[in-house]
Amino acid sequence: MDFRYLPMTEDDKQKMLDTIGINTTDELFSDIPSSIRLSEPLNLKKPANEPALKKELTKMAGKNANLIDYTSFLGAGVYDHFIPSVVDHVISRSEFYTAYTPYQPEISQGGLQAIFEFQTMISELTGLPIANSSMYDGGTALAEAVTLSAGQTRKNKVLVSKAVHPESREVIQTYARAQHIEVVEIDIKDGKTDLHHLEELLDDEIAGVVIQYPNFFGIVEPLAKVNELIKQKKKTMFIVSSNPLALGYLTPPGEFGADIVVGDTQVFGIPAQFGGPHCGYFATTKKLMRKVPGRLVGQTVDEDGKRGFVLTLQAREQHIRRDKATSNICSNQALNALASSVAMSSIGKHGLKQMAVLNMQKARYAKQKLDELGLKTIFDEAFFNEFVIELPVSVQKVNEQLFDKGFIGGYDLGFFYPELKNHMLLAITEIRTKEEIDTFVEELGAIIHG
Repeated sequence: MDFRYLPMTEDDKQKMLDTIGINTTDELFSDIPSSIRLSEPLNLKKPANEPALKKELTKMAGKNANLIDYTSFLGAGVYDHFIPSVVDHVISRSEFYTAYTPYQPEISQGGLQAIFEFQTMISELTGLPIANSSMYDGGTALAEAVTLSAGQTRKNKVLVSKAVHPESREVIQTYARAQHIEVVEIDIKDGKTDLHHLEELLDDEIAGVVIQYPNFFGIVEPLAKVNELIKQKKKTMFIVSSNPLALGYLTPPGEFGADIVVGDTQVFGIPAQFGGPHCGYFATTKKLMRKVPGRLVGQTVDEDGKRGFVLTLQAREQHIRRDKATSNICSNQALNALASSVAMSSIGKHGLKQMAVLNMQKARYAKQKLDELGLKTIFDEAFFNEFVIELPVSVQKVNEQLFDKGFIGGYDLGFFYPELKNHMLLAITEIRTKEEIDTFVEELGAIIHG
């Protein structure tokens, strides 16, 4: 075969036009005024054949910095973690790789079971009984949680900590604007949510409070104290955005009273991939089961008593009356959810805890070495695998010099927090070796003191 796909021939095209009763494809766009239609060809290069195109794209891709040639200390929501080799073997199987929505359970048991396992593991990590089949990413999952809280409480104001990922807060603002939800941000103090400011803002008109755990600066928020404040208002919902790997060691948010826990499973089996695609998760209580966006896969038995899986709930606008829909998300990240499921299964319950502990231990070793260099962390609080250091010079300039030495440096917090200009957020994961950490600290010291 000359093609990797089945191209449409001119004969195919004419048959389709004849079937719908028109003569040309231009007639399909007749309702669009000619004055706003493009009248000349797009300014594109001449099409290339497949081998030439592959060479061109490979050459372009080669210009990117990758996590094989460079050692990364950049986190801020996307991390360089160990991925078991079995992950690629499973997700590359054609029945998973090309599968779509498993509407027909009699031919979709493998896909449905994979999603069910994902839901089960997320439920165990978060400490909540219900988890959906996945969402686009952590940011959209968090925004969906905000809109759910507003719909459930019939209130249109939410409080969001400034220690929540800045990009996630932007996604919340986008969703909230369309839903006429007012978003009020809670100040931060010493790298954590300012509980006194939260207490001042809380009133009977608040639909939900959003906290990140660990927060954007890597610090572990006091969820028990936050919940105590929130639950003084009977209907206000407690929403937590959480790194699921950290939950391998930290107490699950569900045990602190969280109503909804969301996040991104990129930390399990999904490469950084230049920021996506990733996989959001959404967990909540049984009370909110019918309000959960997306899909829920359930376990049952067939007429012979054998275990089987089905799509149990779908709270989406194409399945129910549009005005009753809780979300306009029409799909889920099944392939990436499968990658996370395979990774979690392969690492195992005890391995996951060990992986989380390694992140904590190596981050503390790096912190100690930086302290010896005179670069102390600015927030003296409990943290997971990220922490903030202050530099005497521009973070951007330091990162440029680190890059020349083969390192991807930390995140420049000045982008979103002007008060933290010249502050760098560093991430140390389980795959960073002692030698890599020592060399990074040495090179950073040479740049600072050189």
